[in-house]
Amino acid sequence: MEPNELERFEAIVLPHLDAAYTLARYLTRDDHDAQDVVQDAYLRALKYFGGFRGEESGEARAWVLAIVRNTAHTWRRRHRADALATEFDEERHSEAVTGDHPAAALDRDTARESVRQALERLSPEFREVIVLRELQGLSYKEISDVTEAPVGTVMSRLARARRRLRDMLSAAQEKD
Repeated sequence: MEPNELERFEAIVLPHLDAAYTLARYLTRDDHDAQDVVQDAYLRALKYFGGFRGEESGEARAWVLAIVRNTAHTWRRRHRADALATEFDEERHSEAVTGDHPAAALDRDTARESVRQALERLSPEFREVIVLRELQGLSYKEISDVTEAPVGTVMSRLARARRRLRDMLSAAQEKD
């Protein structure tokens, strides 16, 4: 790769490293595995960067997240049993806000845990569109590019994922 191309890669693709990690973290459900997936994905992105024709940050973001998604799916097929057994630890993987009133912090932590558990129970195709839309802020078109699904399918999956999340959270509240 020529120095000019490497500089272009660094300027266009590297700013999306956090988004890539977040997606990989939700898809693999493990910090170390997510790091491995992102590393593999960025190596692939670097290898095939010559074929990338976009210039805008949003195009690069969708392009690299598609690579991360595909790398995570390949990883998941290879590590199926491990992927289902690993639990996400909210305290370890989140930046906690200090100085909150203990009751408010407890309520927030309880709500966060309920959402995390509901997300974990979603099927991978629903979980990935929720993460891409609600946590990464991608447009329907960008999610379509990442998942290689038509925009209508993305919209349908999001609607069904939101409904399932809402139903799971309602059921959890009724239990309490």
